[in-house]
Amino acid sequence: MNAAAGWRRRDCALGLLAAAAGTLCPAGAYAGAQREEQLADSVRSALTSAIEHAAPPQLEFADTEARLAYLRWLGAMSARLQQRVSQWDLRRDLLQTAWYESGRAGLDSALVLGLIQVESNFRKFAVSSVGALGYMQVMPFWTRQLGGGDPGILFHMQTNLRFGCVILRHYLDMEGGNLFMALGRYNGSRGQAQYPNAVLGAQRAWVYVDAPAQRGARAPT
Repeated sequence: MNAAAGWRRRDCALGLLAAAAGTLCPAGAYAGAQREEQLADSVRSALTSAIEHAAPPQLEFADTEARLAYLRWLGAMSARLQQRVSQWDLRRDLLQTAWYESGRAGLDSALVLGLIQVESNFRKFAVSSVGALGYMQVMPFWTRQLGGGDPGILFHMQTNLRFGCVILRHYLDMEGGNLFMALGRYNGSRGQAQYPNAVLGAQRAWVYVDAPAQRGARAPT
């Protein structure tokens, strides 16, 4: 068994135990009303790729300044996240993965962190009353479109964040760049203000003035 498969098996087991024990996400989580849709081949490919890799991605930087800018961002975000995620290595891995996956999807990292805050309050094994899973409260039906259909993969950190970011990017493209409407689709309440306002409000807590250019780093293939 390779390392990625080992991490997936461990995360799936822990997540299913959490669900069986009734570890539900806070009442503020909304994404369970997402609608199942057919995905474009590019979206399907991006989601499939996430299942094949362990988290967090190991970043490579274009130059020293890009790396230093990222480390400044990481330090600032870690301090803000500490009350919610007390263990340093978990904070680091989550922030590194969120930063990479948001940049990969062309999303603002502050937006993604705000969405995670609203959806799960940064709880890896959050399970909603309608079955949405993990940090970004992804509905299990998305995994069925990839063939395997194993919802347990959504407890794997990089898989969950890849799915959440790619789905939000998919909705943003569908809405012609209208973030308000895209967030409504993510929540299943298109055109209503409550959810977009909640995410955009939470986003403000994660804005960093000296934010590094996310295109300055990539994960090795």
